[in-house]
Amino acid sequence: MKLAVRELDQHYGGAQALRKVSFEVAPGQCLAILGRNGAGKSTLLKCLAGALPASRGAIEFDGVDMTGAPSHRRSRAGFGYVPQGREIFAELSVKENLIAAARPHGAATEATFEEVYGLFPVLREMAGRRGGALSGGQQQQLALARALVTRPALLALDEPTEGVQPSIVQLIETVLADLKGRLSIVLVEQYLDFATAVADRFLVLSRGRVVDEGGRAEMSRERLSKFMSV
Repeated sequence: MKLAVRELDQHYGGAQALRKVSFEVAPGQCLAILGRNGAGKSTLLKCLAGALPASRGAIEFDGVDMTGAPSHRRSRAGFGYVPQGREIFAELSVKENLIAAARPHGAATEATFEEVYGLFPVLREMAGRRGGALSGGQQQQLALARALVTRPALLALDEPTEGVQPSIVQLIETVLADLKGRLSIVLVEQYLDFATAVADRFLVLSRGRVVDEGGRAEMSRERLSKFMSV
């Protein structure tokens, strides 16, 4: 899926969180969105997902205007979203979480579940366990799997490595590297090593504005890190 964002503004009451944000993500490309805390990164993803309304501008999926579309329409159009904090259903089992996500997309089949179990084997072992009883790393794997069973064309992830042990960070990196090329990825991330390992392009926000952007070859670690430090 090609994503195009044009001159996007967003307001929280009287405060402006995003200011004329524009960028594109090509099919099969991974874009990392970087910046300090409060730069507007999570707000931007929520606007893409339809969880927050845009004040102005346009969001297009493959040339179709989705700016005012509700979240469920964006999901059915191929937009998968893994929010910060995971937001799994704590009282449902692992398998029930997956079914709840897959069913509206007509994808609640054993073949679908086996695909994500292949990526995250621990979920097969814990299919009957309550989501709230999982560790943080296991919950993050479930959140990713829950997005993937919807068979997205574009996957947006908000800090997937936050609070996750190094072995799970490596697993998520491997999974995203495998998925890249088959679907588009928008990644909000504070862990620079992870972002540079998986991203093809970088977009840097500061106070809601795009202050730098470019491809892997031109965006050096030094150039990126100055926007990450406090």
